[in-house]
Amino acid sequence: MARTLSPTAKLATGITALALAGTLSIGGAWALGTQLRDGSTVTSTSAAAAASPSTAGTQPVRGRGFPGGAQTIPGYAGQALGGQVASAPTEATAAQLTGVVDIVTTVDYGSGEAAGTGIVLTSDGEILTNNHVIEGSTSIEVTVLSTGQTYTAHVVGTSPTNDIAVLRLDGASGLATAPMGDSSTVAVGDAVVGVGNAGNAAGTSAAAGTVTALGESITATDSGGGNAEALTGLIMTNAGIQAGDSGGPLLSAAGTVIGIDTAAQTSSRSGTTTAGYAIPINHALDIATQILSGVDNETIHQGLPAFLGVSMNRATAAGGAITGTTIAGTVSGSAAEAAGLAAGDTITSIGGTSIASAQALTDAIAAHSPGDQVSLTWTGQDGVSHETTVTLGAGPAD
Repeated sequence: MARTLSPTAKLATGITALALAGTLSIGGAWALGTQLRDGSTVTSTSAAAAASPSTAGTQPVRGRGFPGGAQTIPGYAGQALGGQVASAPTEATAAQLTGVVDIVTTVDYGSGEAAGTGIVLTSDGEILTNNHVIEGSTSIEVTVLSTGQTYTAHVVGTSPTNDIAVLRLDGASGLATAPMGDSSTVAVGDAVVGVGNAGNAAGTSAAAGTVTALGESITATDSGGGNAEALTGLIMTNAGIQAGDSGGPLLSAAGTVIGIDTAAQTSSRSGTTTAGYAIPINHALDIATQILSGVDNETIHQGLPAFLGVSMNRATAAGGAITGTTIAGTVSGSAAEAAGLAAGDTITSIGGTSIASAQALTDAIAAHSPGDQVSLTWTGQDGVSHETTVTLGAGPAD
């Protein structure tokens, strides 16, 4: 059974999307490509696509499907504004599902859900996926498609700049692993199949096509044009990759994994896919190996970030940037709530670092780890200054 996906739309006002390192953004979106429970989406755009005649009228979308949110797109398999999908997706075969998992995340502490795909690296449950599949998640469930068994997963580490994440399944053993190939041997014209959890609909999608270009670069931003992220060295195909396929395998004709489905170029008018992009598997595995070996630096992060648990209002001016340090509220059960912070309070320092902006607050929290005890100073709406020590929690995946 072929999977379909919802047309893209901007995130509805009032939906909360998780931001970085212990702060939240309300009424705006920080995460790329997130489809939430009500079916609204955040899309990303490509500067390269806008300038290219061959992809005029399209936009690359990085995204996760959402449970129950898929709907049919008319003319999916046809010509679409300068690009053409090779064929309509079909249901994946048992062989194509070897080592493939569905990933469903809860975001914003239960207010939203999202879905994506992953690949089994080891028999005891290490899973490779895109970072944007699990970004902002507060809980993760993974279903192994070859057995139907579902596990709770936790984040081993992430590399947002490479869009790679590694998960570990709790209590897993004896899993069939994905057959890995060699992306250095891939050539333009090679037959490929993109497999994934498109739209989280029934039946895993298999989208056949060919490699159309190598070494491609795209620049992804959120719907407001911010949070730009460059991805380079991508495999481009005419396979019908869809939202929800992210993190799934791009298979060679021999059935080996040569890439990680990551982005799709879609028509701005019809929403149909015109090109798919995948991270070469050699690069993805190199990043995964560093994560699993404990590397922790500017581009690779171990585990979950520290979390204070405050929300910040996104300003209506200046492109929706978050300004100031006056909070909009706190997350239930968080360190901020336990300290007694409330909407309208203004944070002035944390861990001895003076705070003058929301970004400074994010950076200060990011300098700590979950479990750290730090001093917190704030000024209440009544003008009275307060100081206490808080224990930072573990935040949503970044």
